[in-house]
Amino acid sequence: MKIALLDSGIGLLPAAAALRELRPDADLVITNDPDGMPWGLRTPADLTEHALACARAAAAHRPDALVVACNTASVHALEALRAELEPRIPVIGTVPAIKPAAAGGGRVAIWATPATTGSPYQRGLIAEFGGTAEVTEVPCPGLADAVEFADQEAMERAIAAAAALTPAGTTALVLGCTHYELVADRIRTALGPTAAPDLVQYGSAAAVAAQALRRLPAEVLARTGSGTLTVLQSGRPGTLPAPASAYAEGRGLLAVGVTG
Repeated sequence: MKIALLDSGIGLLPAAAALRELRPDADLVITNDPDGMPWGLRTPADLTEHALACARAAAAHRPDALVVACNTASVHALEALRAELEPRIPVIGTVPAIKPAAAGGGRVAIWATPATTGSPYQRGLIAEFGGTAEVTEVPCPGLADAVEFADQEAMERAIAAAAALTPAGTTALVLGCTHYELVADRIRTALGPTAAPDLVQYGSAAAVAAQALRRLPAEVLARTGSGTLTVLQSGRPGTLPAPASAYAEGRGLLAVGVTG
């Protein structure tokens, strides 16, 4: 079994780690775009072209599924990716975990990139799944980039700024960018003084990994892989970016080594 994961950078690491936990034998193909990142600054049409180029490079390795492990790419490029690849290759998008976070009501904060915060897409999810919860959208300028490059000082500043915008007594926090899951512990610590004692964080990686496996037919799930890792950078064979080693999820993949 082989699964590809797509993102402009290392935001796909949490989903890759979740897949490794569920299926250690799965062969993974990571496809990112160092030549074109960050995607969040691109127009939807331009972003879609970059995502399609990365997906085509991965498709050449004949994966059984493609995980779009990026919220922004899922918003703008998912339809185009599915139109080109399905039904041959199931395409699984990433959706902020607003529904489970808001299910119990309470005070919910959604941390997301400035491009996603306030977008019709996110507002639509809030309208559909927010229920009785008091939902606050919190823009996090610079946080994804700081995580991408493991810039510790920039992360500290961005997290502190977002924490200051998060209402006191927040009971549920949605990590609305896949990069943020890599620093979930730091975010929880920053919110400690003002958040509810039982604050719950909601990421997408585990749910996306599970959905990817659900989309595969039984005969594919029955195949045993070798747990290999292939990395494509803007369509070229490469290695995981050096900052990946700053995170447990990246170190876990690096321990396996890149095989092709």
